[in-house]
Parts: sequence; structure tokens; C-alpha cells
Amino acid sequence: MWVRPMRFLEGLLIVVFALVTFVFGMKLIFPLPDRNFAETQHHLPPDTEGELGRIIAPILTAHDGQSGVLPLTDGRDAFAARVLLARAAQQSIDAQYYIWQDDTTGLILLDELRAAAARGVQVRLLVDDNGIPGLDALLAELDAMANAEVRIFNPFTLRDPKLVSYLFDFTRLNRRMHNKSMTVDGMATVVGGRNIGDIYFEYGEGTHYFDVDALALGPIVGEVSASFDRYWNSGSAYDADLILAPVDTAALAEAGKAARGSSVGNGYLEVVAESHLVSGLKGGTLDLEWGAAELIVDDPAKGLGNVAAENKIVERLFELVSETESQLDLVSAYFIPGDRGTEALTSLAQAGAQVRVLTNALEATDVMPVHAAYMGYRKPLLEGGVTVYELRGEREDQVKRSLPEVLAGSASGLHAKVFGLDGKRAFIGSFNLDPRSAQINTEMGILIDSPSIAARLSEQMDAPSYAYHVTLDEDGSLVWTNTPQVGPPMIYRAEPNAGLVTRALTHVIGWLPVEWML
Repeated sequence: MWVRPMRFLEGLLIVVFALVTFVFGMKLIFPLPDRNFAETQHHLPPDTEGELGRIIAPILTAHDGQSGVLPLTDGRDAFAARVLLARAAQQSIDAQYYIWQDDTTGLILLDELRAAAARGVQVRLLVDDNGIPGLDALLAELDAMANAEVRIFNPFTLRDPKLVSYLFDFTRLNRRMHNKSMTVDGMATVVGGRNIGDIYFEYGEGTHYFDVDALALGPIVGEVSASFDRYWNSGSAYDADLILAPVDTAALAEAGKAARGSSVGNGYLEVVAESHLVSGLKGGTLDLEWGAAELIVDDPAKGLGNVAAENKIVERLFELVSETESQLDLVSAYFIPGDRGTEALTSLAQAGAQVRVLTNALEATDVMPVHAAYMGYRKPLLEGGVTVYELRGEREDQVKRSLPEVLAGSASGLHAKVFGLDGKRAFIGSFNLDPRSAQINTEMGILIDSPSIAARLSEQMDAPSYAYHVTLDEDGSLVWTNTPQVGPPMIYRAEPNAGLVTRALTHVIGWLPVEWML
């Protein structure tokens, strides 16, 4: 009678032994390098004599001690800003990104870094290894240049297929660098939610995200540069030549040329040619918001799981929520508030503040498990007095492009992460209000004293025709209301524009114990 249980235990032990052997064996076959990088490096001092410096230095003198911020809400403008800054660079470019795609805009921008390095600019590029598929050879080529260096954050030691590495090194590889910044000559920086790739820069046919970056000048630039150094010299950053196979080709310039010559590339180059960024800086016509600014950023040791809970970026953001007096507008592409976040938001609402949240509807999300986890918090939020909006998946009727298109535009999915606080301050960054941003990935963003940005965000959330207004009916059931600019309201009593199978699958996923890693 004990034969079957014993055979089961023997089989289980064999499986466990095989898994342990696989994990340790693969780590021995594909180990991390013995060292991270050849040397510790630090950013160069601001170049006040270069092209950007000569333009920006007088502006900073006129706004002594303040930082100037210009939101970049149109994806094409955000692309143009990066290209023009790279072309204006004469001393240094420091860039760090979670995703850098092997597509038209990704190749053009990578080639702009190559061109800058070729003319003597010191280029440092830090990329998260989870977001650079297909770019190993081009990154290795850039890294081999005399004035360029590439480092890789939390690298996969098995390069192909990379995802197999999760099977033997999941704990480390589950922690990613989600930061996004590009700083030029120590004089200007772009910080926000956009990665590098066509889907983030809103052009052409197909699916696009709408997102928000900020061009920033002044003291905040030094804070971003110092943060970049901490990540560049962190325990998770490795010299690319320790990870990537060497190449003896010169393919990057050709790839950039081909990308520019494509139909999509031509469209982007037209935007760059028509951009008034540099001329606007020269003429003082850019609508910069000036005030105190604060960089809110995780310690890079979070990438190794070595940061105490109280020192994570989420604690500073909860502090900002607790300090809110009258109004909180929160835009989060991936929104899983958890019990703590739900309590913070509902407590604020019950204290009399107006609390409004915009996230993706099921039809608009690109990560169904996130929506599945979020669904469990909708009713508590609504019962607690929080106003909830969910972005619709298609908005062909939206043709305006302005800052309030933080919440519209031609994109078909939300990727922005923006907070408006009491109509006075705004936070623009990479942080989603979800467990992954809070506890696992590293994040960053800037908090700016900006009544105009906060006010325009608030105005757009007053009557959001681009989103469903989610409410509870008398029976406590969820109701989605779409109020278009023209025509009567449309009422839905199930997830709008999502079929039965999709809704059922989302509910099933919501039962899985995976919220902690979403």
C-alpha cells in the first residue's frame, strides 16, 4: 500500500534534483563576468561654451536657481527633441533607457549617438538588457568606438534565446531598470515615460502609445547627471564588451541611413526639420515652466534587491499623496494600487479632496494580467469616492495635439505616468502605481512646481471624451459611460469592446497569485 506514495516521492525528488542541477549547471555554463566594468566614470561638468551652453546659460541666469520644464506630449516632438539635442551636443551625451527598439526611430537615434561620438562627443549609453532584442551587434559596434561606451543593466548571460535565462536566474533578471533619461552637455535633459521606438513616438499606421516626457534645464539637470553616474557605476551595470560578442563590421551607419530613407523615417525627419526647439531656445519663445524641481529616483541597488523598503521611490510618492490637500489627478498606464494605495487614495477622497485616476480600459491595455489585477480594486476605489476613468482603445475623433493630449492624441494605448497635485505641482516620470514599479524595477521622475501643467492636466480630466467614466449603479454593479463630443452617451455594463472570451480569460488570470510581480 506504500508503493505508490514512495514512487511519487522518488519521482518528485528526481524532478527537484534535475531542476537544481539545471539551475546550477546553467549558471556555471553562463556565468556573470568576474568584474562589472573597467573603471568608474563620472559625468563631465556642464559645457557652457558649446552651442547649447551659449544658448541656455543666459536663460538660466535670468531664472537663477530655478529649473525650466517643457512637457513633450506629442511623440513626434519628443523624437525631434532627442535628435536635435544629439546633433547639438559638443561634449557629452548620457542616455539610459529600459527599451531601445530595433526599428525606424530606434535605429535613427542610435545612429545619432554614433555620429556624435564620431565627431568627438563623449557618449555613454546604459540600456536594460530586457529591452534591446536584435541590437547586440549594433550596440557592440557603438561600444567599440573611441568616444562611445555602452553598459548593460542586469545582463542575460545566455544571449540566444535570452528568455531561457529566466529559468536559471529569475530572481536577478526579474529586476529591471525602467528609468528613461537623455542628458546633453550637462545643460539639458529629457526625462519621462517614453522608451525609444516607433510605438512611443506616435507616427504612421498601427498601434501607438501616448506618453509624456519633459525637457528640463537648470539645477535639475545636475541631479539627473548625478543619478546617471550612480546607475552607470552600479553593481548591476556591465561593460558591453564583457557581455556582447565583438563585431568587425560597420553596420550602424548603414542601418541609420536605411531607416532615414524609409517612408516612416522620412516623416520623422520632416518633423525634425520643422521643429522649433533650438530656435525657440535661442529666441526665448519656448513655453518653459520655471520653478523648483526635484528628481525622485530609486537607488540603483534596487536592481540587486539591496534597498530598504523605506528608501524606495514609492515612499516619496506616497508622501506626496498624503500632503495633497484638495486635488490629485493620477495618470498611470499600469495601475494596481494594492491595499495600501487604495486606502491612501480613498482616505484622501473621504477627507474632501478630489481624487481622479486615469488608466487603460481592457480594450486599450497591452498587458492583460495588469488589468486583471487592477479589476479587484475598482469597486473599493469607487466606493471610497475616487473618480475612475479608463482610456478607450480607439480615438479617431481626437485630432488636436497639445499638452492635454497627455490624455488623447492618435495613440491607441496609454503609457504615460503623470501626477497633478493640488493644481500646483506635477510629477512626470517612469513610475506606474503598481507592485513592479514600487518594489522590483528601478524608476525615476521629476517633480516640478508647475501650476500650468497641473491645471492643464486637470482641465483635460474634467470632461474626458477619450475615456470611459466608470461608476457604480444602485445595485453596486460597474457601469462604463462613454460621453462622446457629438451624440448621446453610450452605456456599458461589461468591459467595453471586449468579447466574452477576453473577459473570462481576464477574470481567470485575476485569480492567479502573480500580482506581486506585475
